[in-house]
This record gives sequence, C-alpha cells and structure tokens, in this order.
Amino acid sequence: MNKIALITGVTGQDGSYLAEFLLEKGYEVHGIKRRASSFNTERVDHIYQDPHSSNPKFHLHYGDLTDASNLTRIYRKCSRMRFTTWAR
Repeated sequence: MNKIALITGVTGQDGSYLAEFLLEKGYEVHGIKRRASSFNTERVDHIYQDPHSSNPKFHLHYGDLTDASNLTRIYRKCSRMRFTTWAR
C-alpha cells in the first residue's frame, strides 16, 4: 500500500523540509499552498513535478484552511491517505 501525506503550508520552511523528508522515505506527498499575491514556491521548486508526468510523487494544491469545500476536494484527491500532518 502506498503511503500518502497531506501537508498544509508546504511552501513554508517546515512544510518544505517535511515534504522533502517524506519523499525520500517513499511517500506520495500532497501539499497545500495558499493563494497569494506572490508566487512563493521557491522552497519546493526542486521537488515539484509536472502533474501530467507519469506517476508524480509530489502534488501541489491551492487551498485555504477556512474553505471546507476546497479542503474536501483536496482530501478526496488523496482519499487513500493514511498520514496527515502539519496544521498551521
């Protein structure tokens, strides 16, 4: 069974380190990033994978923790999830 993680705040310092660590451990990582005026992804650019490539292990989602419908949609995309972490 695949190990899947969902990380909120994935573009922050701690979230990006956690994503990198979990990818090295073989996890499929889904990260939630806030929509912001600046495109703040430099901390995860080196692990980002094109979602259209075959079998990507890192998925970046835009979301807001106050928007329940958006979080539900993201959660359903990784419904096999076994490990959830890193709330802001």
